[in-house]
Amino acid sequence: MEFIIFQIIILLFSVVIHEVSHGFIAEKLGDPTARQLGRLTLNPLKHLDPFGSVILPLLLALLPTGIVFGWAKPVPYNPLNLKNPDRDGAIIAAAGPTSNIGIAVVFAIIFRIVHAFGGQGTELLLALLSYVILINILLAIFNLVPIPPLDGSKVLFAFLSVRAARTRAFLEQYGFLVLVAFIFFGFQFIIPIIYWIYNILI
Repeated sequence: MEFIIFQIIILLFSVVIHEVSHGFIAEKLGDPTARQLGRLTLNPLKHLDPFGSVILPLLLALLPTGIVFGWAKPVPYNPLNLKNPDRDGAIIAAAGPTSNIGIAVVFAIIFRIVHAFGGQGTELLLALLSYVILINILLAIFNLVPIPPLDGSKVLFAFLSVRAARTRAFLEQYGFLVLVAFIFFGFQFIIPIIYWIYNILI
């Protein structure tokens, strides 16, 4: 039970940092919306999504797969405040996954130090550190999938030409359905990427 609670706490703070990173970069690019709405804070209560932050992670933690996943409320930004909405929107979107990779790298360094010098009795600590690394890699890679409303879609849209407007319109209109289909039928294809990065880091 303690490990389940730890998993949910780590997931929660990882998605909070992910969302705050969006708002922080948006403000640097000229949009103060996140700060005005009180979302540039690490207080998880400001970011909780009842289903994505609590119910879903708890349900997943009780399943034998051992993978806990979820999300926080998206931090909004106003593209009208950006000099180049498509380019800056892509930068803001990329900030979230980048923050998760950053967390994974920091904890991987700690993991390597503990593994090299910790000796016996550090197995539990290594297990906890490895989970922090894994969940942040998962959040980063999953969010880079180019399907709305995931961050990867905004990065993709920044590179689509005007001639690809139909593709963009289709993804924006049916993105949620495409995303659900991906979770059920395509998620398995990013698992090898997640574990490949994980194995490199640790």
